[in-house]
Amino acid sequence: MARVASAAVLFGSALAFTFVPLTATSRPPQEQNTPPSEATDDIPAYHAEAPKGDLPETVNPERFSNLLVQNAYAIAAKIKKTLYQQPCYCHCDRSKGHTSLLDCFASEHGSGCGTCIYEDLYSYEQLHKGKTAAQIRRGIIKGEWKSVDATKYTEPLK
Repeated sequence: MARVASAAVLFGSALAFTFVPLTATSRPPQEQNTPPSEATDDIPAYHAEAPKGDLPETVNPERFSNLLVQNAYAIAAKIKKTLYQQPCYCHCDRSKGHTSLLDCFASEHGSGCGTCIYEDLYSYEQLHKGKTAAQIRRGIIKGEWKSVDATKYTEPLK
């Protein structure tokens, strides 16, 4: 009888300890619902200030046959200082070691990445509306780049 009681206590204790770690490690509900773009530690790499020295050249747009890609690279060449101060939400900072959105266009990476292209076009449009690099960055972090109408860039730029 003592063995049965001991086994029951041991089993009950083991069962109780199985569920304690699950509740202790789960995140509070407000953190579970926070969009990735608002999580501070999920913001990709960028430079908070304008560059002090020269910036890398962007890839020549003529290397690409797709007109949208050509236009994205031509735009990137014109707004390098702004792109230098922007994060890239394809997270190429993790996979390719990029330090800002500019790196995507200093290489061929941007040619095959819709996120990079849309963020580049968003930066260009916002810059022409008079926004600062910091204001553009806040918009990118909020995901506003997703609303860019890329069809405007499928014709030669004027």
